[in-house]
Amino acid sequence: MSTDSTALPPVVDPDTWRRELDALRAREKAATRELDAIAAQRRRLPMVELPDYTLDGADGPVRLADVFDGASQLIVYHHMWSPGQEWQCGGCTGFTSQFTRLDVLRNYDARFVVVTQGPIDEALAYRRRVGNTMEWYSTANSPFGADVGAPAGGGFAVNVFLRDGDRVFRTWHTDGRGTEQLSHTFALIDLLPYGRQEEWQDSPGGWPQSPTYSRWLDSPDVAALYGPGA
Repeated sequence: MSTDSTALPPVVDPDTWRRELDALRAREKAATRELDAIAAQRRRLPMVELPDYTLDGADGPVRLADVFDGASQLIVYHHMWSPGQEWQCGGCTGFTSQFTRLDVLRNYDARFVVVTQGPIDEALAYRRRVGNTMEWYSTANSPFGADVGAPAGGGFAVNVFLRDGDRVFRTWHTDGRGTEQLSHTFALIDLLPYGRQEEWQDSPGGWPQSPTYSRWLDSPDVAALYGPGA
């Protein structure tokens, strides 16, 4: 990416820069406190009990309660799936590629898995191809995905579940940009002076913005970056 002098922030003296930074930091601190309050409200959400769903896993059919693998809490990322495609959703592929060290969740009695509407054999082959380390499951033969906001042909989503013995409860759900809070990639990019370079973002005039740059993950060629076997 190239820039010119029309695409640069203004240059000021250190005292002016510090005042501007302090003003921004005040807003950032307020946002942090608001996120804390949102998390507190999330912990107080009621929940709904689910039926005894059966998904398909690497070793065959598995009850939803057993997907927890002994943990009491479960985060599920619902990966979009297009039948017959060599490369699946670039956004989902890039999103899941962030999570390479999930063992820390065990310290919190939790697990993170991917569930897709794709057939389990295809799903597992794609998991290997892109180098994912978390377990994948299929809901192709179960109404589970459709019942929790991730139907066949639908978008991506995140659901959180709580297990009490063999009883499973749905505690939280989001989709679309709501999933960004799980991403460290966007958090890093948002720190940059030019940000995500997406046309919808509020940026100063002259800032680089491109409708194709923001969709680099949707290019099948980029999928080769995600892991071995591509």
